[in-house]
Amino acid sequence: MRIETDRTTCEGLGMCEAMAPDFFEVGADGTVVVLEEHPGEEHRQDLTAAVDASPVLALRLKG
Repeated sequence: MRIETDRTTCEGLGMCEAMAPDFFEVGADGTVVVLEEHPGEEHRQDLTAAVDASPVLALRLKG
């Protein structure tokens, strides 16, 4: 599985960071930073919730 981001769409609202702080962080520039691009399958449920929480659809899970 791989986390993909669209940093041009991201508004830095931090919903993903709130849902999965081990994987996302709002950077100094106000957009999301992925802390672990290839997480293990055991994290899929938490990451799906974080991706779904993005109000601007700036995140995707592949694989």
